[in-house]
Amino acid sequence: MSDWDAGPEDEEAGAVMRTVSRQLKLWREAAGLTQAAFGAAIGYGEELVSSVERGRRIPRPEYLDAADEALGAGGRIAAMKRDLAEVRYPKKVRDVRRLEAEAVQICSYNNSVVDGLLQTEDYARAVFSSRRPPFTEEELEQQLAARLARQEIINSATAKPLFSFVLCEATLRRAIGGRMVMRAQLERLLEVGQLPNIDLQVLPLSSEENSGLSGLFRLLKLKDGTTVGLSEAPLISRVFCDPKETTVLDMRYGIIRAQALTPRESLTFIEQLRGET
Repeated sequence: MSDWDAGPEDEEAGAVMRTVSRQLKLWREAAGLTQAAFGAAIGYGEELVSSVERGRRIPRPEYLDAADEALGAGGRIAAMKRDLAEVRYPKKVRDVRRLEAEAVQICSYNNSVVDGLLQTEDYARAVFSSRRPPFTEEELEQQLAARLARQEIINSATAKPLFSFVLCEATLRRAIGGRMVMRAQLERLLEVGQLPNIDLQVLPLSSEENSGLSGLFRLLKLKDGTTVGLSEAPLISRVFCDPKETTVLDMRYGIIRAQALTPRESLTFIEQLRGET
């Protein structure tokens, strides 16, 4: 699915799209334009205009800008870009992003790849490109845009929860994307590891104890005092809300942190790995 397409299984995106498509159609009809004439005025084909007005395709920002100008809407149509901004991303990504926005602390353990919130664009692209069956080019770009948008929570100056990341050493030695991509990724980790609200730790392969062998997971501690756990496996993503389950994950994460290098030791370790690339 490209970012032009509206998936029928996504009820939230569907509701937003129905509102936007209805408004676009009303503005066009009020101007006395056929779909063909309107398409010609904004530089798009009649078929695309029809698909947008039927809610089958999500209009890109430049489409709304062109429509606003052609219909003399004075910014009213262009303002709908904000409503469409998030529904362009997969529903799973939107749900996780909302939880992250509500979190006062985010904890992550990963023994496969660098956590998505810490990935460089080139590293993330290499991760998505390794998928089999592969994403189409449009699907890959959509996934990449969604991942980079989630990283705003780290780059934001206004919303800064506490972060704790534990990365297995294997994620740092796995040369995803090649030597230069991995070197830039290590440099990114060294950069974010200096931030006062981020603890970055490495669980070395030499450690005789590793309580994270069962796989990656995340814990989000929310403003209302609840804890949510997230776990991913091939074709399956799970959200844990039951306190019995989140307590187990919380205990496990605490043990993993104790088994890992300290944040200071971890940055020194990453610097040494960078020197080897």
